[in-house]
Amino acid sequence: MTDDIVLRLDRASAEDLYEVLWLLGEHIAAGAPIPEPPAEAEERLSRVFRILGDSLGKGRVV
Repeated sequence: MTDDIVLRLDRASAEDLYEVLWLLGEHIAAGAPIPEPPAEAEERLSRVFRILGDSLGKGRVV
């Protein structure tokens, strides 16, 4: 497809993304509060979401 978006992630960022998505689903299903990830994971995920947003033409969210 011509409008595919492909992201290349380092292993730590990929694991952080997997973990946060899994936790989000589990906590929503259980009605439990979602815990904050460690600061390092937040930094990596922030970069991933910034790159994804740019790739989708969403611009930056402040």
